[in-house]
This record gives sequence, structure tokens and C-alpha cells, in this order.
Amino acid sequence: MNPTKESYDPRYFEPLFAAEERHFWFVARNKVICALARKILGQTQNASILEVGCGTGNVLQALEAEFPEAELVGMDLFQEGLQFAHRRVQCGLVQADLSHPPFKRPVDLLGMFDVLEHIQNDMDVLSQAEKLIKPGGWLLLTVPSDPKLWSYFDVASHHVRRYSEKELSDKVQETGFKLDFVSPYIAGTYPLVWLTRNARENTGSSGADSVESRAEDELKIIPVVNEILRGILSLEAGWLSGRRRLPFGSSLVLMAQKPFILT
Repeated sequence: MNPTKESYDPRYFEPLFAAEERHFWFVARNKVICALARKILGQTQNASILEVGCGTGNVLQALEAEFPEAELVGMDLFQEGLQFAHRRVQCGLVQADLSHPPFKRPVDLLGMFDVLEHIQNDMDVLSQAEKLIKPGGWLLLTVPSDPKLWSYFDVASHHVRRYSEKELSDKVQETGFKLDFVSPYIAGTYPLVWLTRNARENTGSSGADSVESRAEDELKIIPVVNEILRGILSLEAGWLSGRRRLPFGSSLVLMAQKPFILT
């Protein structure tokens, strides 16, 4: 295994680790992920959960607290991210590529949270993920939405694409999953994101250093503003957990089930 910077730049792990537990965007995403994971797993005893692309372990930490009895494993290409994850979680962590997973037993729930947009061949990744899920098990995804929001942030983050709802839904279903629910989220800040990203695109200086520094600016926590946005976005998890859609948002969340095998 030889991870490269094509899909992600590991230098971002440190500023992510410093910001994630307080930053409104990450807090809101964790609430949505945990709310939908509760719907998926229900009363499943000793559920098995695999997070692919776990990075610094921010989502793993939330899942570990939400499902203390679950068999939880985090997997990532980058040792740099896993070193931070070791500081957050007690669950198993493994450095591996999804195309050569070191697992023999399929899981009840496989999560990929803002990972798929980094991969050129996303259909292959979805196909590999399908093989790691039990019949009747679930895929839970989050990705950046709305191609019109493409900006310096996506370039700095090594994104290949931002997804429309149709593109994501079609690709998931083409790889054998039964779509259960998909919706935009992070709706409360969508107008602000649209204005900010477009304004910076029109007025910002060019060059890789400028792109990366502007992206890192979005990880900075602004007191009071951060708390207000966190409060606004915290309402979305309860709404989405009832499988109720939001009309727009800067991200998408999707739930899909692997069909049972009929004999």
C-alpha cells in the first residue's frame, strides 16, 4: 500500500483534528450520521459497523459513544490520520485500501463520510463496499452536494466532484443497493456557503498556496458565530431521522440497503 496525495493531502489531518469536535459543520454532520445510524440499526444486538476513510476518528468517536456495544472498526489509507484517531477512540483501526480489505466477515453497517468525492472511480468503490455488507445490511453515505458550489475549497480538498442527488442515487442503485432515503442537509448555512464561495472565487488571488490557505480558513472557529450555526444546524438531525427531506443543502446524506438473498 502506498497512499498518495492524489485523493487527500495528509497535512490537513492536524488542523482537522484541532477543529472537528467544536466546529459547527462537523458537529452537525455527526448528529445527522448518528440519528440515521440509530434508525438503521434499531434493536440490532452487537451490530458490526465499519467506517471507510475514518481519518482522524471524529465520526468514529461519535459512533463509539452512540453504540457502545457495537463491533466498530475504522479503516483509512493514511497512517497520519489513524495516529490522530488512536487518540480519540478505543475501537479497532486498520490501515488498508478498500480494494484489498483485510476483512472476512461482512458488516451490518458500512459508512463513508465525505470520502466518495475524493475517488475518481467511485463506482468501483461502491461495488467494493457492497461486498463488505451483509445481505440486509446498510450503506450510509455523506458527500458534498450541488456541482454549482464547486470552488477553491473542493480543489484544496482534492475532490473529484460534488454530487447531484440524482447522480449519487443512480450510482448507488447501479451497484446493487436498494435506495431507502436521500436528502440534502447542512441547509441552514447553504445561502452563506453559496455567497462566500462565489465571492471568494471572484475576488481571491490565484495560486495553490492561496487556495489552501482559504480552505484552511473555513476550519477556523469564530466564537459566538460558531455556536449560533451549531444550534441552527442541530435541528436538521431530528428532521432527517424521520426520513423527511430538506429542500437544499451543501451536503447530501444517503441510506441504502443491500437486498436479502432469496433462495
